[in-house]
Amino acid sequence: MKQFLIFTITWIASNLAIPFWVVGHVHLTMNIYEDIYEIISSFWLNILVAIGFWIEWKNNIKQTRL
Repeated sequence: MKQFLIFTITWIASNLAIPFWVVGHVHLTMNIYEDIYEIISSFWLNILVAIGFWIEWKNNIKQTRL
């Protein structure tokens, strides 16, 4: 189960990072956040993508040392 969770996080980070950040930044420049749910969801999606990048970076370090 742990491996599946790691795979899911890295897949989300790999496939949604650029679209999420591009759309998110455009959205931030055009809207004013007044809803706490939008702020919380945006925060956790950014954290999820950052964790995925960190996991992929650690895997890349392991592979290059072999």
